[in-house]
Amino acid sequence: MNKVTVVGAGKYGSMTALRVAEYDLVDSVVMTDIVDGLPQGLALDMNQSRYVENFSSKIIGTNDYEDTSDSDVVVITAGLPRKPGMTRMDLLEVNANIVSDVTKQILNYSESPIIIVVTNPLDQMTTLVSEVSGLPKNKVIGQAGVLDSSRFAYFISEKLGINMNDIEALTLGSHGETMVPVPSQCKVSGKPLKDLLSNDEISELVKKTSDGGAEIVGLLKTGSAYFAPSSAAATMVKSIVSNSNEIMPACSWVNGEFGINEVFLGVPTMLGSSGVTKVVEIELHEDELDALKTASEAVKSKVEELNSILSQ
Repeated sequence: MNKVTVVGAGKYGSMTALRVAEYDLVDSVVMTDIVDGLPQGLALDMNQSRYVENFSSKIIGTNDYEDTSDSDVVVITAGLPRKPGMTRMDLLEVNANIVSDVTKQILNYSESPIIIVVTNPLDQMTTLVSEVSGLPKNKVIGQAGVLDSSRFAYFISEKLGINMNDIEALTLGSHGETMVPVPSQCKVSGKPLKDLLSNDEISELVKKTSDGGAEIVGLLKTGSAYFAPSSAAATMVKSIVSNSNEIMPACSWVNGEFGINEVFLGVPTMLGSSGVTKVVEIELHEDELDALKTASEAVKSKVEELNSILSQ
């Protein structure tokens, strides 16, 4: 693989582009945005760090989708955050239009890229990209689980005073209210999390994880998280480009796995050069599996909201 494109040169997009470039796995990382001069200026700055950081991947800033031609992987960060007075449905409609247009532009110049979606609302936007692109389901993936699992690990680390490297954390489902924590798969220094924390304490950490992005927004006053989110997206790109087939939680097409059918949902996913190599069915406790199935129904309901807007 030779080229990765990141759509959107805001803080999330630009940081993702830089992290991918620093992995030094591709010839070029293209960063495109509608704001004239923004991606070009950022790319120039990033390229001038290549000598110090010792990576050779070239970063290209552009306002022209033609420069994204023949991309192997595309990360879509474009979209608007929710603003005061804007309803959830308003946000859905605005971002649906943006993401739909972006997808069409990308497919004009790249025949069959793997697309990673990070724009919110994530479940609907991932579904939309799949429908608009017409790509095989394994080539469209949403990013949420890697980020939420990392946030969960952080809160576990802070609660127990344990080194982050000694923690294994996992969340499935999707962002926000449909996030499904999986305590049975979470370990600290090899010990089950439930041996170290009560159910109430775990629930508290899950709530903090679910509210993690909102807490950062509240503290920043303007803007939202981008350091951890960009790490999550770049890690997914790395697994695909290097064909490592690493297993990580991602919003993937589920059709039969876990007894769930025809929905994009956060599940353990093996990522390689073909995109989703396979959805990995791990053993879940009954309550965790029930929560995952409930999340899948919630996602399907959200997708119906999207379809109602698109049919207008």
